[in-house]
Amino acid sequence: MNVANPPLPSVYAVDIKALNEQIQKESSFVDLITMEMDKVIVGQKFMIERLLIGLLSDGHILLEGVPGLAKTLAIKTLAKTIHADFSRIQFTPDLLPADLIGTMIYNQKKEEFTVRKGPVFANFILADEINRAPAKVQSALLEAMQERQVTIGDTTHFLPKPFLVLATQNPVEQEGTYPLPEAQVDRFMLKVVLNYPKKEEEKLIIRQNISPSGMPEANAILKTEDIIKARGIVRQVYMDEKIENYILDIVFATRNPKEYKLEKFVSLIGFGGSPRASINLALASKAYAFVKRRGYVIPEDVRSVCKDVLRHRINLTYEAEAENISTEEIINEILNTVEVP
Repeated sequence: MNVANPPLPSVYAVDIKALNEQIQKESSFVDLITMEMDKVIVGQKFMIERLLIGLLSDGHILLEGVPGLAKTLAIKTLAKTIHADFSRIQFTPDLLPADLIGTMIYNQKKEEFTVRKGPVFANFILADEINRAPAKVQSALLEAMQERQVTIGDTTHFLPKPFLVLATQNPVEQEGTYPLPEAQVDRFMLKVVLNYPKKEEEKLIIRQNISPSGMPEANAILKTEDIIKARGIVRQVYMDEKIENYILDIVFATRNPKEYKLEKFVSLIGFGGSPRASINLALASKAYAFVKRRGYVIPEDVRSVCKDVLRHRINLTYEAEAENISTEEIINEILNTVEVP
């Protein structure tokens, strides 16, 4: 055996039928969470599905949309369905890193400094309007997201498990905002762009909000241990080597479009998806299959989550911006060009 290049582990010797039955059984709570969220959130099925994907694959989510699309409400409702700690942080230009992670407080009685933990020490963090906070605060949050720990004084404190950051940003107002650096946006597993509800959905929203009985509430049906267990099962979802190669082709097409007969994108893409894009696309595809109560990944799963995983990981050149070409158009073209297994 060549020790320098050991053989890849045999992850494909799997009993698909037995695994599929196990996943169908273990994923039954997905329907329960969806039912609880549907009590409060009218429509926005796409957003609810993406929130579940992030929850199940241990990936942070950035929600972008105009005000009033229930971004904050959806995140609060998801947190309510689980017996877990929830913190909402309203990001403002005068916020300091200590307001987020905590600080050292002098105790006069004991004549010593004690740690006062900030709101980041919770299972679910709602970072509302993250682009309104200055760079130091953004980097403090993004470091916590990546390292799953915070250093206050000389001591490192581990964040609770599960730890999930769900950030929102408003794309309309740019005055008085601090856009997230592209390298830091990569820390988010998914960037979900929301649209307005349909007319029939909005009629139900009006009725629900003016009802004499008030807004319905979601019930807590899961514990944090259930989420941690489910994340382990999501990773067991079977992914064939052909699907792995399909994911690699999609990501590599963003880096080397010429190799995939997409020469027109050479001057439009500054840089493509990183290896983190490949990892997150694979994980999100597994989580999507789990949400659909399937024990194996199909190409359609990859295509369904592809835009949300890649839209914030493709850097456009000035030429692309001048021609009004969006990352969504590039991803669509890649999906239409790369051969589906």
